[in-house]
Order: sequence, then C-alpha cells, then structure tokens
Amino acid sequence: MTNSTSTTPAALAGRREWTALGVLMLPLLLVSMDVSVLYFAIPAISADLKPSGTQQLWIFDIYAFVLAGLLMTMGSLGDRIGRRKLLLIGAAAFGTASLVAAYANSAETLIAARAVLGIGGATLMPSTMALLRTMFTDPGQRAKAIGIWSGVMTGGIALGSVLSGVLVQYFWWGSVFLVNLPAMALLLVLGPFLLPESKDPAPGRFDLLSVPLSMAAVLPVIYGLKEIPSEGWHPQYVVSIAVGLLFAVLFVLRQRTAASPMISPALFRGHGFAPAVVLNLVSAFGMMGSAFFTTQYLQSVLDKSAMEAALWALLPSVPIGMAAPLATTLVQKGVNRAYVVTAGFAIAAAGYGMLALAGTDSLWLVLAACGVLASGIVMVMSQMTDLAIGAAPVERAGSAASLLETGQEFGGALGMAVLGSIGTAIYRRDIPSSAPAEAHETLGGALAVAGQLPGRAGDALATAAREAFTSGMQGAAIAGAALLALAAVGAAATLRRINVREAPKAEEPEKVAA
Repeated sequence: MTNSTSTTPAALAGRREWTALGVLMLPLLLVSMDVSVLYFAIPAISADLKPSGTQQLWIFDIYAFVLAGLLMTMGSLGDRIGRRKLLLIGAAAFGTASLVAAYANSAETLIAARAVLGIGGATLMPSTMALLRTMFTDPGQRAKAIGIWSGVMTGGIALGSVLSGVLVQYFWWGSVFLVNLPAMALLLVLGPFLLPESKDPAPGRFDLLSVPLSMAAVLPVIYGLKEIPSEGWHPQYVVSIAVGLLFAVLFVLRQRTAASPMISPALFRGHGFAPAVVLNLVSAFGMMGSAFFTTQYLQSVLDKSAMEAALWALLPSVPIGMAAPLATTLVQKGVNRAYVVTAGFAIAAAGYGMLALAGTDSLWLVLAACGVLASGIVMVMSQMTDLAIGAAPVERAGSAASLLETGQEFGGALGMAVLGSIGTAIYRRDIPSSAPAEAHETLGGALAVAGQLPGRAGDALATAAREAFTSGMQGAAIAGAALLALAAVGAAATLRRINVREAPKAEEPEKVAA
C-alpha cells in the first residue's frame, strides 16, 4: 500500500502566523548567541569568580555539550507533550537560568546555570522549527520562513561575540545573560496567544532507555572532535570518539527494535530526508572548519584586538543575510532545488579557494572569502532544512528537526577537527625547527614566546609563526574546497529527482513497529 499526498491547496499563513514567526525568532537568536556570548566575558568572569582552569573550560563548554546531547530527546518529547508547551517550559528555564548566571557568585553556580541554559536551548531549537512546520503549511511560505530561521540562527552566532564585547566594556559580565530576559518574557506572554499547539496524536510510550543512549552517542564524539584541533590526536580523544560511535550503534539498534522509538526509522523513508540530513552535516563541516582559522587569523596574524576582530567579522554577514532568501526565490520560480544546492556548495568551495590565496596581510580577501563561503553554506542549509522538514510527517516534526540539528552539531565539530588538524600539521611542519617547543604547538604559544625574546629574535619568530599558520590555513582551505566540490557533485546526483511538496501522514505506530 502506498501513501498518497493530498491535492488540496494548503491554507496560506496570515498576519498572525508571520507575527508569531517574529516572536519565535527571539529565542532562536538568543540560543544561537549563547554559543559565542562568552568570548569576551571570560576574562572578566575569571577575574571575579577566580575559576580553576578546568572550571573555566566547563563554564565555556558545558552549554554546547548539554545542548547537543539533549536535542534528540527534546525533539521527541515535544512531539509527545506538545511543541508549544515544551517551548514555553524551555523559555521559562532559559530565562531563570540566565538570571542565576548573571548574578552567580561562584564558578560552580555559573557552570550549573550554563548547564540549565543548555537544557533550555535544547527545547527551544527543535520546537521553533517544528512549529514552523505547523504554522506554515504552504510549501512556498514555509520555505520563506525557514530561510528567515536559517539567517537568524547564523547571524546570532556572529552577533553574540560582538554583543558580549560591548556589554562587558560598558556594564559588567552578568549583563551578557540579562539580555535574555526581555525576549523570554515576551515569548511567555505572547506565545500562548500566537503559537498553535501541535503534537503527535498517537506517539506511543516515551522510550526512556533511548535518552541515555542518545547522550552517550553524542557527547563523547562531540568532546573528542572538539579537543582534537587544539590538543592533537591523543589516545583519550580517539577513545572518546570510538566510545561514542559504539553507543551510536546501540542507539540505532534500539530505534529499530523499540515499539515507540525516540527517532522513528520511518523518518528516513521520507523522500529526501536522509540526503538533507547528510548534506546539512557537510555544510556545517564547511562553515565551522573555516571559523577555526579565520578567528585566529584576524586576532593573531593581523594583530587585531578581540573587539576589533569581532567587528570586522560582522562584515561577511551582509551577503549572508541575502543568501537564504535568494535560494528560496530561485526554487519558487521553478529552478530545480538540486541546481540551487549544487550552486551553494560551489560558491562555498570558491570561498575556500579565495581563502587559500590569503597571505599574512590579506584582511579584505579573508573577509570576502568568509562572506562568499558562508553565503553558499546558508543557501545549502536553508534548502536542506526545508527539504527535511517538508519530507517529515507533521506528527514527527520535532524529531526531524532535532535530528537535523544534531547532525549539524556533528558536522561542525568534525569540520573543526579535520581541517584544524590539517592546518596544525602544516603549521608544525613549517615552523622553524630551532624555535622553542612551545612555539611548535600553536600560533598563540609562538607569539607568547616571541614576546619574551629580545629584539629581532622575537620579531623573527613571530613572523615565522604567522607565516606557518597562514600556510596551514591555505592547506586546510584547499582540503575544504575539495570536499565542498565533491558535495556539489553529490548534491546534483542525489537531489535531481527529489521535489518534496508535502510529506504524507505518519504511519500508525503498530505499522511502523512492524
């Protein structure tokens, strides 16, 4: 028996839905900003709370770890209890944790508050995307809404670091958390009136065993991939990744055999869902892999202050803001999605190609490369998000969104690990063998050593280190360009015959289990 899609035109969203979209973008912006909002606040926090080195790392990293580990759990939970309900619960938790973090008087309190922020963020991200699936039933309108969603999420990461710098300069470090409160309050007030409730009418029992399995699959892999670029391929990080992959196998087996799985295997039978998840992962690989180099390049090679680097880094966001709407417009005018996604990957590969031409004094070339690369990636991400959400049944929109975002987290961590390792290997090859041992580890270590050496010796080491780092960035950029070029070919071959209008209804639970 085959499913058939309805030919009845979908109802068009009106002013209420578009107003609700604006309300939904507030928590999404803040969740994405919180990934980078501590970039400039950490020194002030360290001076005030005096955390140990390990505590400082946890203050910075615990948010992203908890967020990544709970995305699938929260997406599935939203499908069961209601996406609006989970969104409002998450907003209350996010706001409360922000208030606690702002006035934390110890490192332990701040770490705990950041962990709760991660829990809240894990409820907000898939819920916002799943609600878009419910509010915008017309494929064209949904594509526009998802384009806005993609642009806000990408822009929030860039805006977070700049906002933190401004707030820390004129106020105190706790202000970077207090900015969350008005937006969350607005969501809690307007959400019940503007946002529709939606959930799976027959979700089955919540599979508790899948929760620890999903976290055990995600967290060790993210941790290992996150540490490899700076620390190298040490055995403990390789073991961490291997353990995570082992639990990933167990998680998949559990989903295939459970009566009510957290992530239904039926999702992958949706026309276009699996390619969308994979291609979105590759695009995140490209985006975060470049960020590993460009942030260091602006600060350590060009010798910009952290604030200057963050402000310069805002310039590439101008073309990024036009990329998703352009991709959506092209598809709606009849251009095959495969061609648009292929063009997006090709543009991103060209951005990496530009980055491979950068020297040690190439500010404008690097900024242009970042703009071109990110614009291509956002074109891909917006289309793959629309394809995945459109291919998923409405009943499982939360699970689909969480799986897409978890893949994005993996892709970003993998990009930093692989391209970061390539760049680090070239850096260590090119740094003079006579340089002190600390200079062979990182560019920051080399510049610190150079600052302690007298006269020309320090200048020579600093120059050599900057040239070696730039060579590493060039090598990694060539690898990134090659990967994205291959992704362009793969997208053209895979997506050419996929044109999802609307996903069928989910199968009955007993049929799925069978």
